[in-house]
Amino acid sequence: MQERLELSFDRIKEIELDKKLGKEYQDYFEKVASFLLMIEENRQWIMEGNLLTASMEELEARNHKLYEDILPGNYETSYANPQYAVGMFGTEMGQFLAALYAEMRSLIVASYENDMYSIVIRTELFLEIYGMFLEACEDVQMVEGEEEIKVVFTGKLPEFATLKEAYFWFACDYVEDILSKEVTAQFDPTSNWAGKLLDNTDISDLRYLYYYGEYVTDNEKKLAEYMNGLPEEKIALMADTYTEGYRKGFEVTQKDISIKKTVNVYYVLGMERMVKKAMENFRNIGLEPILYRAPVSFLAGRRIYKNGYAGANANKQFEYDHEYDSSLYLNSKFVSRKLEAYKVALEAKKAECAVMGGPAVIEEFGEEPFVPQPKKENLKPDEHKQKLQVEYQSKARELLNQYVKGEERSFTIIAFPTPAIGEKFTEIFDETIKLNTLDYELYSNCQQIIIDALDKAEYVHIRGCNDNKTDLKVAMWKLKNPEKETNFENCVADVNIPVGEVFTSPKLTGTNGLLHVPKVFLHGLEYRDLEIEFADGMISGYSCKNFADEEENKKLVKEKLLVNRDTLPLGEFAIGTNTTAYVAAKKYEIEDLLPILIAEKTGPHFAIGDTCYSMEEDVVSFNPNGKQIMAKENEMSALRKTDMSKAYFQCHTDITIPYDELLEVTAVEENGNRIAIIENGRFVLEGVEELNKPFDE
Repeated sequence: MQERLELSFDRIKEIELDKKLGKEYQDYFEKVASFLLMIEENRQWIMEGNLLTASMEELEARNHKLYEDILPGNYETSYANPQYAVGMFGTEMGQFLAALYAEMRSLIVASYENDMYSIVIRTELFLEIYGMFLEACEDVQMVEGEEEIKVVFTGKLPEFATLKEAYFWFACDYVEDILSKEVTAQFDPTSNWAGKLLDNTDISDLRYLYYYGEYVTDNEKKLAEYMNGLPEEKIALMADTYTEGYRKGFEVTQKDISIKKTVNVYYVLGMERMVKKAMENFRNIGLEPILYRAPVSFLAGRRIYKNGYAGANANKQFEYDHEYDSSLYLNSKFVSRKLEAYKVALEAKKAECAVMGGPAVIEEFGEEPFVPQPKKENLKPDEHKQKLQVEYQSKARELLNQYVKGEERSFTIIAFPTPAIGEKFTEIFDETIKLNTLDYELYSNCQQIIIDALDKAEYVHIRGCNDNKTDLKVAMWKLKNPEKETNFENCVADVNIPVGEVFTSPKLTGTNGLLHVPKVFLHGLEYRDLEIEFADGMISGYSCKNFADEEENKKLVKEKLLVNRDTLPLGEFAIGTNTTAYVAAKKYEIEDLLPILIAEKTGPHFAIGDTCYSMEEDVVSFNPNGKQIMAKENEMSALRKTDMSKAYFQCHTDITIPYDELLEVTAVEENGNRIAIIENGRFVLEGVEELNKPFDE
C-alpha cells in the first residue's frame, strides 16, 4: 500500500508541470492535485507526531485550509460546486468533474486516521481520469519530410461514456471494501478510533477538537469550553438521563439488554465531556461504546443529516448539491453488487452485529435553518434510478435486520442546544436539562387519561387555526378487548427524551384530509407552507412554498420527504404533551430551531413513512397499566407477510402542529359522540390540568 501511495503522489506532483491540457481543464486538475498533495502532507505531518504538539493557532489554520475551498464565499468559484463546474465545462463534464472532486474531499479525515487505503484508491481514480484526458488530446504526427514522430496536444476530450464507465468500475470494484470499512467501524469495538481517542485525550485542552479531522468552528469550541466549565453533578445528570433512557428502552419493550455487548454513540463535537461520562456509564452496565463517525464519502452515504459523530458542516449547500452523485454509476448491476457486498460485510462481522444494542444519539439544535438553493446543474436520479435507490434501501434494511435483529435492539435520543442558538445559550441549555428531566410519573398518569379517551375513538379529528389549514380525520383500529388492549403507547422518557407523547399506528383506510404547517424544520431543511393531502392514509398530493417555482417546491418535497417515492402512508399519529418545552420555545423564540425530537412533543404530530414499530410488529409490548399495545401495523406493513418489498419504506418523518395552531383534537366515537382532547391549544380532559400549567407561568 505504501508503494502505491508513493507512486500516486509522485505522478500527482507532475500534473502541475505537464501543461498539456486546455487552460480550463489544466486548471481543474492542478487544483485538485494541489488539494490531494495537501492531504498527503497533512497525513505525514500527523504521522510525525505534530498533531499533539501543534499550537491552537496552527491547528486552526490547518483545519481552515483543508475546508477552505467549499466554505461560503469560496464555494461559488470552487470546482466542487456543480453550478460553477458546469459553467466552465458544460453539463455532463461539469457534473462529472464536480462529483469527482467532491469524492476526493472525503480524504480529509482519512489523513487524520492514517487511512492509506482510502487515499490510494481515490487518488488512483483521479489519476486514471486525468490519464484519459491526456490520452484523448494526444495526437501522434509525422514531421513532414522527415521520419521523426511528434506528439501534439489537440485539446480533444475523452468520451463522457468512458469517464462514467471508469467511475462505475471504481464504485463496483471497491464497494465491498468501502462497506466493510463502514460495517467494521459501526460494529467492531476493536476498531473504535474515536473511542480510543477520547479514552486517551485530555479534553480540558480544547486542541483535542482538531484531532478528529472534522471541520471546527467557534461554535464547537464555545460548546466544549462551556461543557468543561459545568459542575460534575450537572454533567452526571445529563449523562445519566441519556444512558438510563437507553437502558429503560430495553426494559419497557421487554428486551434483554444482557445479551448485548456494544452500543453506538452518535454526538456532535464539543459534547465530549458528557460523552466520556456516558461511556463510563455504558461500561458499567456491560456495554462497550463504539463512537461511529458519520460517513464522509458520498460513495459511502454522506448526506446533510448526520448519522454518527460529526463536526460542523462546512457548507450544507455542498452536501445538498452532491446528494445524488451516485447517479453517475447507479444501475441494476451496481445495486446487486452493493447488496452482495453489504451482505459479505455483515457476514464477516456477524458476531459483532449480534451483540450490538443499537444507537444512543446526542443531537444538537440552534443553527439557523438551512434553505437549499435548487440548482439545475446538480446530478439528479431519473425515475428508474429513484426506484433503484428505493430498492437498495429496502433490501439493505432487510439485510441489516437479519444481523442486528429488530426485536432485540433499542435506542435513545437526547438533544442539547449549541452556542449558535444565540446570546441566551446558557439559559436555554439549563432549560433543556430541565426538559430532559421532567417528572416521569406525572406525564405517565396524564397521558394514560388521554389514551383512555382516544381508545374510544373511531377516528380522531384534527383542525388547525391561526393560518394553519389542517383538516384531517385519522382512523383508529377497533379494539376487540378494550379492557386489556390499547391502540396508543404511553411514551415517557426512555428511547425519546424528553417526555412525553402518546402515539399509534393509525388505520389507513378512512384516514383523509389535509395536513398543513406554515413552517417546519425537518432533517436539516426548512419547509414553508408545507401541505400534504391524504386519501385512505396514503399521500395523494403535496406542496410547499420554499421557492417561486411550484415544480421546484414539489421536487423538494418528493426528494426529501417522500424520499423519491410517489406516495407514502401516514405511519404514525401522536399527541405531544410537553407543554413546558412549548412554552420555553416561545419564551426564547426558538420554535423554528427545535429538533424534531423536542418539537414532536409540543403538539400532535404525524409521521409519513413507516410506523414506529417497523419490523417489530410481532413483538408483544404493554403500557405501564398492563394493557397490550395492539396498533403496531397498518395495511401496508401487514404486507410483510406476503411481499416484504411492499411493506416498508425505510423512512419516518415527524411533522408537528404546535398548540397555538390547533383549533381542536377530538376523539370521535362510532356513535358520533365527540370527546375533546385539545381545544384552542389547551388540554381539556379532566385529570390532565397539570399539562396546562406551563401556559400560565
